[in-house]
Amino acid sequence: MILIGQYDSSYVRRVGIALRLHDLPFEHRPWSVFSEGEKVQAVNPLMRVPTLVLDDGDVVADSGSILDYLDGLVPAEKRLLPQAQPQRRQALKVMTFATGFADKGVSLFYELHLHETPSAYFVERCRAQILTVLTALEAERATRPGTFWFGRITHADIAVACAWRHMREAHPGLIDETAYPALASHCAGMEALPVFQEMSQPFIAPA
Repeated sequence: MILIGQYDSSYVRRVGIALRLHDLPFEHRPWSVFSEGEKVQAVNPLMRVPTLVLDDGDVVADSGSILDYLDGLVPAEKRLLPQAQPQRRQALKVMTFATGFADKGVSLFYELHLHETPSAYFVERCRAQILTVLTALEAERATRPGTFWFGRITHADIAVACAWRHMREAHPGLIDETAYPALASHCAGMEALPVFQEMSQPFIAPA
């Protein structure tokens, strides 16, 4: 398999981490949709990352679809999304919130840095949405002691930590870590894991 995209994207990074945790061999092509967009679009007409090229040449696009496919390659007990309810529903909610605030972080960056005159309304709206979601995730995490959200590492742990890292690097000063102690501790613990250190890249602003 071939994973396309750079690890400074929280979406690409979470796929790389899942591939490694599942012990699935893959080749990494760190193509940028900005400087190498033609390469990406030749594989994925959406010109989006992550894109996963399978051994038979078929393509899986979008991080959620890729993670679902990867989980299907391993036994149920090793999947990174809990299989039994209510943990499955709860993990999906955390993942949705995490990817949602990551989406807003990307939108905010584009608005601030790629538009000649950013919309003050849109900027404030994105910031408010990000901080509101972080407050909700903080409340969720604070009720769950232990290293991992659901007792063992899941896609929820990975999604939150990857989005948090990207947000802190793309928007320095936006997150007051003292306001989210449970999340800050959680993400620090994830970043200390060898797989997170391996699948890591400092944020590179698109040019």
